Amino acid sequence: MNTIHLSYPHHLSDSTITGPFSLAIGFFDGVHMGHREVIGHAKRVAENQGLKLAVMTFDPHPSIVLGKRNEKVFYITPLDQKLELLQSMGVDTTFVVRFTSDFAQLSPANFVDTFIRQLNVKHVTAGFDFTFGAFGKGNMDIMESLAQDDFNVSVVEKKSADSEKISSTRIRQALTVGDMEKVLELLGRPFQIPGIVVHGDKRGRTIGFPTANIQAKEGSYIPATGVYAVRMLVQDEWVDGVCNVGYKPTFKNPEEKKLTIEVHLFQFDKNIYGEEVFVDWYHHIRDERKFDGIESLKIQIEKDKQTAMTFLQKSN
Repeated sequence: MNTIHLSYPHHLSDSTITGPFSLAIGFFDGVHMGHREVIGHAKRVAENQGLKLAVMTFDPHPSIVLGKRNEKVFYITPLDQKLELLQSMGVDTTFVVRFTSDFAQLSPANFVDTFIRQLNVKHVTAGFDFTFGAFGKGNMDIMESLAQDDFNVSVVEKKSADSEKISSTRIRQALTVGDMEKVLELLGRPFQIPGIVVHGDKRGRTIGFPTANIQAKEGSYIPATGVYAVRMLVQDEWVDGVCNVGYKPTFKNPEEKKLTIEVHLFQFDKNIYGEEVFVDWYHHIRDERKFDGIESLKIQIEKDKQTAMTFLQKSN
């Protein structure tokens, strides 16, 4: 997949932009089921009309630049992970547009001239609620009126789950409370965190449950603290496991606020320090809590392990 980073104003040579393109446009954080409908439609247009499939996304999140949210913005899929997902969907070219204050002030007409016409786009597909241009004044009806027969426009209606629109906001809300089944339903795949296996305090092996201490890739969102059923890809093998996200209150001083991700893998006994891994999250088993001693902790971990094994066997 060809990835082209754009800013406003941009200076492109003819060799940079090949096309012609069928373009899916949106922020696409999570590349969830609704996003896949939009990209899938653009792909069908590309196949039917002999066009190349392109996606346009933006970086950083518009709310960071526009200051519309008081809460901290987090990404379901950081940019590099989003690009990997788009490539897996057969996208030929992804345009990553730098979202700046100057870009945000573009009129809808200037946006279309600069980021549609100049990129050799022959068909634009977006969701029904996509807006563009200064103050979000451009909508898909305006996009169609600005096309002037230079390109065609398709609007994809909302995709729902439980009678509500599938949205990145709903997925973020589910992640903050650890509802991984809801996340899976809305994403269409398990939530995934890439990371590296690093050295921890090695306490797990002393109580019979050795763990891989995961340093999540920068920018990854860590779900709510607690214990989860997970699968981890390590050395090209998917292995079932149980994961604890939290501060290890049984062992740590409450003032030591260092969040850790520890995965105990089932039927796995290899030295994997330094390995790049991917953790898929399936089910929140329980909240993290402090135990009154090592033995009660070991009993609970064994219960958590059995719960995770049962759940993951059913999900195969």
